[in-house]
Amino acid sequence: MNGGEYTHFEAPPADRLESETDRFIHWANSASNEPPLIKAGLAHLWFVTLHPFDDGNGRIARAVGDLFLARADGSPQRFYSLSAQIQRERKAYYDILERTQKQSLDVTEWLAWFLETLHRAVDQTQHTLDAVLARTRFWQRWAAPGSAPLNERQVKLVNRLLDGFEGKLTGSKWAAIAQCSPDTALRDITDLLARGVLRKSDAGGRSTSYELERSPEILFPAQGWR
Repeated sequence: MNGGEYTHFEAPPADRLESETDRFIHWANSASNEPPLIKAGLAHLWFVTLHPFDDGNGRIARAVGDLFLARADGSPQRFYSLSAQIQRERKAYYDILERTQKQSLDVTEWLAWFLETLHRAVDQTQHTLDAVLARTRFWQRWAAPGSAPLNERQVKLVNRLLDGFEGKLTGSKWAAIAQCSPDTALRDITDLLARGVLRKSDAGGRSTSYELERSPEILFPAQGWR
């Protein structure tokens, strides 16, 4: 603590930086006995601990970690982002870095956190892909030959539901979002109820609310439920 400022981390002395950076680069580009995911975690920690630049060290460390994860995947295509997950968990990230760097540099806790965060990144991507697939298959169903098309208001509100509508969708909310009269909103909703796209919510309340019918036939009509 100095003048009200808290030092989270102090980089290695300047006279050691060049030699330590050379060691890091040699290790990074050489074969080693560490499992690939462990090496990715170590590379991230080592670079951010070296702190060779005045600014941007965290961003570069995340990019270095992603580079090693790409090597571990053995594929040019990656559908998850550890960097994005770390951004979502910034406070926990800085806390674990500070504990690791200020104590004995035992990296066990850091590696456990790194691998757990990687797992959450993959889970997050799976949820995103599931949502994209559900949306795609849903609209494939309603674009199929012989299916009566939905009107613009219905498309707009159904997309809101597919994205994860917050709260309860009532007739009055439908009318407000679609900018239509309550009678028009009721006709839109009644049509979708008859088609099996919507169903009345089981949640209680003073007003009737509606939600997407999540049956396999609606979201995954051609391929079946997963």
